[in-house]
Amino acid sequence: MDYSFPVAVLLGLYLGALTGVVPALVAWCLGFVFRYVTSVSLPGFAVVVLGVAIAGVQGGLLGLLDPTVVESPVVVVAVIVVMLATQYAHAKGDSMGASFPRRVGLRQLRDHRLSGDVIERVGRFGRVRVRTTGDVGDIDGYPPLTDDLRSAIRDGEWTFPADLPIAELESRLADRLRTEYDLADVSVEIDTGGKATVRAAPPEGSLSRRLPSNRRAVSVDSLVPTGIARGDEVALELGDDEVVGTVLSAKTEGNESEDDADEDPSSVSRAPTTTGGDGRVTVSVPKADASDLIGGIPTKLRVRSREIHPEFELVRLLRQAGKQWRRVQISPGSELEGMALGGLSVRDTYDVAVLGIEQANDWTVAPSGTTTLTAGDNLYVVGTRDSLRRFAEVVE
Repeated sequence: MDYSFPVAVLLGLYLGALTGVVPALVAWCLGFVFRYVTSVSLPGFAVVVLGVAIAGVQGGLLGLLDPTVVESPVVVVAVIVVMLATQYAHAKGDSMGASFPRRVGLRQLRDHRLSGDVIERVGRFGRVRVRTTGDVGDIDGYPPLTDDLRSAIRDGEWTFPADLPIAELESRLADRLRTEYDLADVSVEIDTGGKATVRAAPPEGSLSRRLPSNRRAVSVDSLVPTGIARGDEVALELGDDEVVGTVLSAKTEGNESEDDADEDPSSVSRAPTTTGGDGRVTVSVPKADASDLIGGIPTKLRVRSREIHPEFELVRLLRQAGKQWRRVQISPGSELEGMALGGLSVRDTYDVAVLGIEQANDWTVAPSGTTTLTAGDNLYVVGTRDSLRRFAEVVE
C-alpha cells in the first residue's frame, strides 16, 4: 500500500514512539549505571546503535515491519524517532548517575521535620530543646576555639518552636550562637532528634592573647563605651596628643572583665562585654607611648573602626554566597586514588572546586590537572554543603 507523504510521516512517528519505549528505557539504565559505577560516560553512539537494534527486533516481533512499511518512508521516520529518544534517555541517565549520591545515608533520607518524640506539648505548636551532640568542631580557615568556649557551647541548651522545619532551626541556632558568644562564624546541622552538630570560629576580638615584645600593657580609668571587647582598637586623648592601643581587657563598675571571666571556666564572656559607664581598660600600646599614658590622665576614650582580616573576609563572602570550604583526605582504597585531578572533572561531576592539595607536607595551590592523587593527600575544596558532602563520601 502506498502512503502519501503526510500519512507516512504520521505513521512513522507512531511506530517510532511505539517501538522506542523499550530502547529508551534500556539506554537510560545503561547511562545511569555505567556513570554511577565507573564515573565515566558510556559512548552515546554505541547506545544509539543498540537502541535501533532493539527497536528493529521489537518491531519485527510486533509484526510492524511488513514489506509495504519497509519500502515506504515510514521506517525512516520511525528510526529517527527511536534514535532521538534513545540519545535523550541516555543523556538523562548519565546526568543522574553523575549527581546521584554514592552512598545514601540517613541524612539524605531524613525528613525535614523533627521527630514527634522530642516535641514538648507546650502551647499551640509545642517546643523543642536543642542540645549539641559530640564535641564542638572548628571551622577551617579560623583559629581553634578556646576550651572554655567549646565547653560552654557543648553544654548549652536552646528552646525553639517545634513547628519550624529543620533548616530554619539550624539557621536560628547559628544566629543565636553567633550573638551570644560573638562568634566569627558558625555551622550547625540538626537531626530529627533535636541533636545539633556545631562547628564554630572564635570571636575575632580574642584571636591574640599575647603581648608583642615591642609593646606594653597599661591600665587606665576612663568612661568605657558599651560593648567594648578584647581586640578592639581605641584612641586615648592626652591633651593635644592621642595614644592608640589595642584592648586587652575591659570592665565597668558591676561588670566582670574578660580576664575575670576566663578565670572561671564555667563563666564564658559573651558579647557585649561591657555595659558602659565608668570603668577600667587595659590596652596594649607601643613602648614610646606607655610612659606618656602612665604619667597622664586620659580625657576621652574612643573606639576606632576595626579592620577586617582579608582571609576571614574571604571565608565570610563564600558563606554569604552559599559556599563553604572543607578539607578532605583521600583514604586508602578510595576510587580517586591513583587518578589524575584533571580526569575527575570535579566541577562538572561533583560541583566543587579544588583550591589546593597537601601532599607529604608539600603544598600546591591551584593544582594542575596532571596532579596524581594518592592515599593520605588532603584536598581543600569549595562548594555547597550538599556537594561537599557528596564529594567527601567519594574521597573518604
